[in-house]
Amino acid sequence: MNYPKKVVIGDITVRDGFQHEEIYVPTPAKLWVLEELILAGIKHLEVTNFGNPKGMPQFKDADDLFKAIRSSKRMKGKLEDVSLTAVTIRERAIQRAIQAKLDGYGPDRILLMVSTSETHQQKNSGLTLKEYWKMAEEWIPKAHDAGIKVNGTVSTIWGCPIEGPTDMKDAVEFAQRWFDIGANDVEHADHDGSASPDRIYKYFSMLMDKMDNPHKQIVHLHTTRGWGLANVLAALQAGMTNYESTLGSIGGQPANFVSGVPVSGTGAYYYKDAKDVGLVSTEDMVVMMDEMGIETNLDIDKILDTGRMVERILGRRLRSETINQGRIPKELSGRDW
Repeated sequence: MNYPKKVVIGDITVRDGFQHEEIYVPTPAKLWVLEELILAGIKHLEVTNFGNPKGMPQFKDADDLFKAIRSSKRMKGKLEDVSLTAVTIRERAIQRAIQAKLDGYGPDRILLMVSTSETHQQKNSGLTLKEYWKMAEEWIPKAHDAGIKVNGTVSTIWGCPIEGPTDMKDAVEFAQRWFDIGANDVEHADHDGSASPDRIYKYFSMLMDKMDNPHKQIVHLHTTRGWGLANVLAALQAGMTNYESTLGSIGGQPANFVSGVPVSGTGAYYYKDAKDVGLVSTEDMVVMMDEMGIETNLDIDKILDTGRMVERILGRRLRSETINQGRIPKELSGRDW
């Protein structure tokens, strides 16, 4: 079995994970999770979304949270090599990010997103693909001028929950287009968990046939039907070295009901049970990689401890198996932790 011996893990619990929750997570709790993940060795984190909080109230504390992590005494001297990201789907959000950066607390990196599905693109951003590419071409240089890196995400690679099947070749072309217009890295997202391991391997193999920069390609996988880690293994075998995930395997579509109040979110859910969807579990993925001898440079026991606390923050058992069962005992694995 061929796979990389060293990978980078980014965690997006506080943004993608909590956006899916139907309770509002208090700012101090979000800050604590960010701090613990950084202390565990995570270098890439999504902090918040600078979009309009009216429809996504989980992000009404976007500015306060960024100010809190920047001024945290626990983080003194520890943020120099850490990248903090804000999602900025539209122009107003990008403007907010740039202003926050100029004011001394903003993100190191922002995220823009296109879907290979035209219908999904318009539902997610309110713009056609043609309009969105034009907007991105205008704002990427402005973000760079402010000292902010830009991620270009490609969504609906393996299928669209609205339109159905999509062509993976389109996603490869979209990834190249992101780099052509100045994106610093590209996220490849299976946002609804519709990809199977064979198609994951096929896509990332196609991608690497066209590009020779796996360190700039980020693998974003969900585990809606339980095969998320199988998809991670398929991506590893295709040579991918950069992954992101969430504690407890939480996350997904922004909640349309938060702390007892109906909100717009992004509309009706694409799934039957909100508690059975989410990203690949950070805990399970790093434990699996460690057992495979893949270097993550993370404090895995601290990751597990943080995951257990996230269960208490959210008030329920989450979907991490290693939180429940723990790591494989030394006497069984033979590994020296």
